[in-house]
Amino acid sequence: AVRMNAGCYGSYAADVVEEVVILTREGERRLPGEACGFAYRSSALPEDAVIVEATLRGTPGDPEAIVARMEELVARRAASQPVGERSCGSTFRNPAGYSSTGEAGDPMEMKAWSLIDRAGCRGVRRGGAVMSEMHANFLVNAGGATAADLEGLGEEVRARVLAAHGVALDWEIRRIGLPA
Repeated sequence: AVRMNAGCYGSYAADVVEEVVILTREGERRLPGEACGFAYRSSALPEDAVIVEATLRGTPGDPEAIVARMEELVARRAASQPVGERSCGSTFRNPAGYSSTGEAGDPMEMKAWSLIDRAGCRGVRRGGAVMSEMHANFLVNAGGATAADLEGLGEEVRARVLAAHGVALDWEIRRIGLPA
């Protein structure tokens, strides 16, 4: 969450990170939040660094109001995203300049989910992998999906979006390991 500056509805990890402790081959380092180089779904933290600690800044407020806001956001997510299914969350980054704010009037035509949907990829399957019917930017293991199913379907979706809209989607999911 810290490394990729996770966020939703116009709020991001960068908004609350005070300090990060990382571990690299050279040893442990403490970095103030402003030294992390946060940007949309990214940071300037070294690729080989392991984040071992993060200090976050909370905002004081009425506990009941805070709980109500948290419940509202959880419900909003559950109404629009397949939170009960096996996925890694949002699969592709929105193209540069089209971060989701969740506000009324937020332009949708260049959001990753909209590009995927308009390219005919909502519900498309490969083996046990499927692009969610509920939210087209969620790659879901519907049962028995292999890594090859998931990555292959993701690459197929990227190719179809590029062909349909001329937009090259970037993976938001951090993939590890080697291709088969």
